[in-house]
Amino acid sequence: MQKLFQALTEPGFIPLRNRLVMSAMSRSFADADRCPTEEMVRYYERRAQGGAGLILTEGTIIHSTGDGWVNAPYIAEDRHARAWRPVIDAVHAADGAIACQLWHMGRISHEDFTGGPPVSATARAAAGHNRQNDKPFGTPRALDAAEMPQIYAQFVTAAQRALDAGFDAVELHMGHGYLPDQFLDGQVNDRTDQYGGSVENRCRFALELVEAVTKAVPGRQVMARISPSRFMGGLYEWPDLDEMIGHLTPALSELGLGGIDVSCANSDYFATAGRMVRKIRPLYTGVIVSGASLTPEQAEAELQSGMVDAITWGRAFIANPDLAERIRTGADLVPFDDSMRATLI
Repeated sequence: MQKLFQALTEPGFIPLRNRLVMSAMSRSFADADRCPTEEMVRYYERRAQGGAGLILTEGTIIHSTGDGWVNAPYIAEDRHARAWRPVIDAVHAADGAIACQLWHMGRISHEDFTGGPPVSATARAAAGHNRQNDKPFGTPRALDAAEMPQIYAQFVTAAQRALDAGFDAVELHMGHGYLPDQFLDGQVNDRTDQYGGSVENRCRFALELVEAVTKAVPGRQVMARISPSRFMGGLYEWPDLDEMIGHLTPALSELGLGGIDVSCANSDYFATAGRMVRKIRPLYTGVIVSGASLTPEQAEAELQSGMVDAITWGRAFIANPDLAERIRTGADLVPFDDSMRATLI
């Protein structure tokens, strides 16, 4: 595992002690004020003490109008940022790095959370049932073009607040069907203005968002999670996939974005994200992180290939707080069981 445990020292990204990344995973354990709890401090601390090079926090809501998840933490106000400080300090004391994932759920929500119609690229409700409140997803309101700067400002303020609190970086959640992905995805985006239709127009929201954030905070401290290919009851991919990646990726490089997190969630890596990183790598000069379902041996091979710079694991970090140390020593891994979602260990 020579490469996996090599420090990451790319000049356009934050330094990491190794290439093992804990993926962002929503856990629903924030308190009633949507602040981190002592239990959450210990949860993240244990992963840092167990050797994780970088921890991506669970999705953290940037504004109440972007909420849609029971007991998700916020970073919408200064008090939320202050409440994250014990988490940050605990991770740093264990020599780890931590990035705050900034989350706006868009139409994957309901007015029970947002207090009014959720906002989106479209006025069409998401298909399916919302497990967060046991109701159908709410009917969204399509954002007017004049409102886009207001949304970008919410992300910018959240990024500044996070970095001021001591986070090493922020990650813009632009995947998995949430707000930025609702613009990128031609199966969702039915707009006829400058934010819909062509590949260039569908990428406009994401690129303007990244531009706004990287003008406000150092680009080396900003990542973006995208999920162009994933399983959702079958293989689900952006329409015009190659054209989308061909337009979006070089533009993200030009904006100075520090890292791209190519996510496939609980999918076969080689059928989804692994294919995507092979399209993205030649077009992007920053750090690429991906993985999720790889064995340690597969992870090492991907690093050696140069396709990715660091490897994410999700459920394996829930089951193994000391995942990095177990991999380093060759110890057996505890298999993930769905019952583990019920507690923070």
